[in-house]
Amino acid sequence: MNDDALKLAKQRFWVLQAIRFSGLALVAGGVANIAGKFLPDLAPVLGGALLVTGVVDYFILPIVLKRGWRSNDA
Repeated sequence: MNDDALKLAKQRFWVLQAIRFSGLALVAGGVANIAGKFLPDLAPVLGGALLVTGVVDYFILPIVLKRGWRSNDA
């Protein structure tokens, strides 16, 4: 593996980790909102939206990015 490929792999790894961490933070914020601990005036609508967005961000977005990266590498 040459240096450019290694650098690209490291960048992609950290992008995926950042996306997963942000998804986890959104899920935690959604659960806190539904429980009434975070912006209780907007519960449960905001909490549900944050929860769904966080789940999609955590599970679906990394798959979409990896497929896009794979098609660009070919």
